[in-house]
Amino acid sequence: MPLKVAMIGAGSIGFTRRLMADLLTVPEFADMHFAFHDLNAQNLDMVKQLAERDIKGNGLPATISTSTDRRTSVADADYVISTVRIGGLSAFADDIDIPLEYGIDQCVGDTLCAGGIMYGQRGIAATLDFCKDIREVAKPDVLFLNYANPMAMLTWAANHYGGVNTVGLCHGVQGAQHQIASCVEQWAKREELLGADEKVHRKDIDFVFSGINHQTWCVKAVWRGIDLIPKLYELFTGHDRYPTTEKVRIDALKRFGYYSTESNGHLSEYLPWYRKRLDEVTKWIDLSSWINGETGGYLRVCTEGRNWFETDFPNWLAQDPPQFTPEKRSEEHGSYIIESLETGRVYRGHFNVVNNGAIPNLAADAIVEVPGYVDRNGISIPIVGDLPLACAATCTASINVQRMSVHAALTGDRTLLKQAMLHDPLTGAVCDPEEIWQMTDQMLVAQAEWLPQYVASGAVDAAQAELAAQEANGTRVHRMVGFKGTARQHTKTVEEMAAAKEESRKNAQAADKGKMTTNA
Repeated sequence: MPLKVAMIGAGSIGFTRRLMADLLTVPEFADMHFAFHDLNAQNLDMVKQLAERDIKGNGLPATISTSTDRRTSVADADYVISTVRIGGLSAFADDIDIPLEYGIDQCVGDTLCAGGIMYGQRGIAATLDFCKDIREVAKPDVLFLNYANPMAMLTWAANHYGGVNTVGLCHGVQGAQHQIASCVEQWAKREELLGADEKVHRKDIDFVFSGINHQTWCVKAVWRGIDLIPKLYELFTGHDRYPTTEKVRIDALKRFGYYSTESNGHLSEYLPWYRKRLDEVTKWIDLSSWINGETGGYLRVCTEGRNWFETDFPNWLAQDPPQFTPEKRSEEHGSYIIESLETGRVYRGHFNVVNNGAIPNLAADAIVEVPGYVDRNGISIPIVGDLPLACAATCTASINVQRMSVHAALTGDRTLLKQAMLHDPLTGAVCDPEEIWQMTDQMLVAQAEWLPQYVASGAVDAAQAELAAQEANGTRVHRMVGFKGTARQHTKTVEEMAAAKEESRKNAQAADKGKMTTNA
């Protein structure tokens, strides 16, 4: 029987087809069955049409089924992949815009900080529902591959409370490896260690990254016998582009001695130092790309991408199908993990898993991002060793917020949710406790339709009543209602995007990452 891969949140612009194409480059998977699930039937149908065209254009016997009923798609699955964004763009906007009223300026808002914590509350409730279906109707030894954010929180909930073997997958480590390789290449050419036409690829460097998702640190990098760790600050400050685009990451490298995986915009909102003073945010970011720190940057590009996809879909369908060839296979871990488990070909990557001592000076129950090896025997995680103390301290602060957030989401505990917000590094640096209490209540009320556990616990009603009382008695904190942030860019209309169709199509394919569908 062909393998069955169920994809939850499959009505995405590009990521569903990217993962499918990666898998179908493996000869043994030519007849694989893909079960696409999404609650948005229109998006699901559009993606199915594109995916079926792609399969036919490559002459493969692979098949696709679609369903808005999740259990139907998950039934008898060998692997389940989640790429959802719970609440879609509407809830995403709340994650960015409500905290802005309290002075919290986020670039992405999907991993930590106020937006990431609330995103987790929505996602954990849904992920536990996914796990229930997986336990009950998927294959007994199914592996759940989670691509959705907040990566650590959702993977934590699935493993500890969902009863499903779950691995979280992200491409942040690969991105940092490419950056370091670029730095090495430029430095080596200046030092005449490389010829003018020679290149350095990330696979030429022996890397180890260790930490937690979006705060994973490069603790080993060796190229041609040269230990790069002591040289990284010199290499990054000497690069022709990164001193402009990666100011936060380079400053953290200067202070910590180790380079962090995540983008400048992401990292700036996980730490308490770079976005706490609104008049200094622009000092640390660059607006040549949203990912370098633009206020609500990911929300903007996702909104533009979704609007353009829905408008331009007939043109997408009329394009020639992409060819599924090994050289076009992406660096996303998912297909390589499945290939290794099924064929025995060894794969090494960095995965998000329960710590269990892999990093001894981080909590055993935390989800850590560390190297792993995959073959037919399974996924093996080595003992990486202690993180440097400053790196461990930063990760521990985030882990404590993650743990409180997960436990709050399990039962709809409003007080614990507020305490998680209170301990969040950037939120705590910007807001006083009463501001955090009221902001959290405001977000609970605004997002109630995606928070069934908080409705059931009475937390939403209590939050609404308290906000009303504060308005009535004049104790509601002063807010910057309508504040758009210090580095907000204009969200293009469809008409504006039509002026540069090819660029808009490319941006739509790159921005979505499979997380835009609304699942509840």
